Amino acid sequence: MPSFDVVSKVAWAEVTNALDQASREVGQRFDFKDTETSLEKTEEGIVVRANSEERAQAAVGVLQEKLIRRKVSLKHLDVGDPTPGPKGSARILVKIKEGIEQDKAKQVLKLLKDKKLKVQASIQGDSVRITGKKKDDLQEVIALLRAEDFGIVLSFENFRD
Repeated sequence: MPSFDVVSKVAWAEVTNALDQASREVGQRFDFKDTETSLEKTEEGIVVRANSEERAQAAVGVLQEKLIRRKVSLKHLDVGDPTPGPKGSARILVKIKEGIEQDKAKQVLKLLKDKKLKVQASIQGDSVRITGKKKDDLQEVIALLRAEDFGIVLSFENFRD
């Protein structure tokens, strides 16, 4: 039986490249001079630090611009609120979301059941496996999922005949 997986993956190499470009631009731009603005990748996500909340927000904007240029969707980002630091500095944590969360996966399953398509769907960790008897049914599911907006970037892989 043909099947495929619905996943939400991040191109980590592109994220790293965009982060490097953003760090370089923040270091060179005149409006960031003497603001001690920095961007660094940690286990939590990307930490943006600056001596004011406005400069930290501007640095996040530069990062988003670089991600867009590298074709990484901003739906993968979860930009946190600025947290104040010592001497009026600010810190913003930008988390990068990968994989389909349980509630989003349940929305996908509900959509497929409501449309009464001849496919079976099951949640497999952070992905959704779709199985059907015909390729045409699976292609119909792909078209339906592309038309819907779940707030995450969906991609399709592991197509098996």
